[in-house]
Amino acid sequence: MLLHIIARGKIARSPEAELVDRYARRLTWPFRHTELPDVGGRVPPPAQTPSRDVLLDERAKPLSSEDFAALLGRWRDEGVREARFLIGAADGHGDTARGGADLLLGFGAMTWPHLMVRAMLAEQLWRGTSILAGHPYHRAG
Repeated sequence: MLLHIIARGKIARSPEAELVDRYARRLTWPFRHTELPDVGGRVPPPAQTPSRDVLLDERAKPLSSEDFAALLGRWRDEGVREARFLIGAADGHGDTARGGADLLLGFGAMTWPHLMVRAMLAEQLWRGTSILAGHPYHRAG
């Protein structure tokens, strides 16, 4: 299953970009990172179908790493070909986008910088796939 981060804004050369790259290199699942302008531009259609759209939203209920891994595994086993993780601009996502999402995912009630969210998401994608693979990286407890 393709793991696809679609984010508004440019990450450029930054410590956060280095973190995204670090975790992207560790992933054994296919991975893509697409950047859109802060305003305008269109979210590309899914590269593969069936797909799932996950919107990162500060109002969403957070998942544990184990629950996130289980969700990825379930989607993979159900034949989902692409999981798209959308990070909005400074004002987040509109009600229409939220209503059409398969999942709203949050990293807690705090507001995080968008570049940091990309790095945190990349790490959680690595963590989730490593949990599914039985890799010792994740330590529950």
